Amino acid sequence: MTHAITFVISALCILAICYRFYGIFFVRKVLQADDSQVTPSHALSDGKNYVPTNRWVNFGQHFAAIAAAGPLVGPVLAAQYGYLPSFLWLLIGCVIGGAVHDTVVLFASMKYQGKSLSEVAKAELGPVAGWCTGLAMLFIITITMAGLSMVVVHALERNPWGTFAVFMTIPISMVVGLYHKYTGDLKNSSIVGFIAVLACVFFGPYIQGTVFGDWLTLHETTISLALPIYAFFATALPVWLLLTPRGYISSFMKIGVFGALVIGVVFINPEIKFPALTQFIHGGGPVLGGPVWPFISITIACGAISGFHAFIGSGTTPKLVDKWSDILPVAFGAMLAECVVGVMALIAATALHPADYFAINSSPAAFATLGMNVIDLPQLSQEIGLDLYGRTGGAVTLAVGMSYIFTKVSWFSSLASYFFQFVVMFEAVFILTAVDSGTRVSRYLIQDFFGEFYAPLKRLDWLPGAIGASVLACVMWGYLLMSGDIGSVWALFGVSNQLMASVGLIIGTTIILRLSQKRRYALTCLIPLAYLFVTVQYAGYWMIKNVYFNPVAKGYNIFNGCISIIMLALGIIILISAMRKWKELLAKPASQRAQEAIESAAEQAG
Repeated sequence: MTHAITFVISALCILAICYRFYGIFFVRKVLQADDSQVTPSHALSDGKNYVPTNRWVNFGQHFAAIAAAGPLVGPVLAAQYGYLPSFLWLLIGCVIGGAVHDTVVLFASMKYQGKSLSEVAKAELGPVAGWCTGLAMLFIITITMAGLSMVVVHALERNPWGTFAVFMTIPISMVVGLYHKYTGDLKNSSIVGFIAVLACVFFGPYIQGTVFGDWLTLHETTISLALPIYAFFATALPVWLLLTPRGYISSFMKIGVFGALVIGVVFINPEIKFPALTQFIHGGGPVLGGPVWPFISITIACGAISGFHAFIGSGTTPKLVDKWSDILPVAFGAMLAECVVGVMALIAATALHPADYFAINSSPAAFATLGMNVIDLPQLSQEIGLDLYGRTGGAVTLAVGMSYIFTKVSWFSSLASYFFQFVVMFEAVFILTAVDSGTRVSRYLIQDFFGEFYAPLKRLDWLPGAIGASVLACVMWGYLLMSGDIGSVWALFGVSNQLMASVGLIIGTTIILRLSQKRRYALTCLIPLAYLFVTVQYAGYWMIKNVYFNPVAKGYNIFNGCISIIMLALGIIILISAMRKWKELLAKPASQRAQEAIESAAEQAG
């Protein structure tokens, strides 16, 4: 019999040891972080974008930015294979890959005064690699929006209570934003906003069975159409009116949900009902069609290694780092913390009986072929007050798993429905916040990319360009959202996301070869890069052959297959450009490389 506390203690001990030894070694020895050098936050301090920030405050904003719904949903979907593959990949992938990736990307961006990864790639690898990186980033952010939005779709379909609670966060956040802007009273506006959000959860049951409730009982197609339309208007609004206040309010929800999960795991210590390995490790599962490798590594991205973190590590965060040594807690530490979130999500999923898990995450027709009989799901459906069968996407499974853990407390059954909807709202709000930000980033990338051909598009304040780019961004990921099931779209997201992580490790390898006195230190990036690049290429090939170009597959979609081919080709071009650069660097003596590094640093500072 395996209990949750075993996983928690093991993970915390392993991650603490790795932080204390490998993290310090990587930052001090490999990257040679030197606090005597000026960071971009000081060199370019403007009180707006470049602001020296306390390391723990910076850790908090960086962690909140990278740890959205990814570390919660990925482990839930990957539980199909059993608890062992997911647990091992979370720990190994995080320490060997994710923490190294996030740290080296942040370091590289800081070396180039906080510039984006595409600009760093252009400087390190040449214009072709830089252009390919920029195009890959556009594809990846677009696919990310579709993958995350699909989780919201399946959490809110046929769920008027959850739809009402999530919808009400929009006017509540706007009121909070307006009140704070014109009064400056952050404390009271935050308290009122958070209480109002909770009130919507508790008011939700009263709309069920009413005309209003029937109106909010939406089909997945309706939600899929509404989300891109919402994203367009959310992107057009000033950030202080919706994006910032809702993100701020949802941070309290995130702390509350994660704190509740930790308390439940530690004090209730639920039994893990899943086996170490299931019969689906060779493929053919109802949640993910592919085999455990490579799908475990593309399904669990956030929590192990995620290319999406490169957008944050080469975006806001490098402009806030006070001292070079701060990258240890801010980047390395935040990635380890996200791994803990992923482990907690895995526990919540595997605490369910496997039959209950597959009944939630499979269509009724697919579940019928498994020959399984549900155990606790009928009672959970009754306590939660919602039909839980066939709600794919991961979000509902996580909410059910957390609610199930707390049903071990005798008095909790009367609150199970409220807690379930609170967790659903928490996941949906966090995803929508990421969709708001991601759509805005996609708009910027579109304007920057096409601005090479039509100069006015480069101006972010040019209204026609901003509107056109926003519409194009929403149409692109909206089409992907409508084009497939969670298995195919999440796999597309996983491949693109891990391709971005490969690019980050490629640039990291180049930076280390150029700056480090010991060339063998490049293995810290080369080893995870070798595994990840091969995994991504094979996963992409498997999806193209067996799903996207297979007319009988559920996720058959020529467009998605073409996108996959383009992304994989971009990854190969970037790697070839990097290998040429590596050959050039390896041919130079250490003294010459060191001198060039000094000259490059001086040029960037100038």
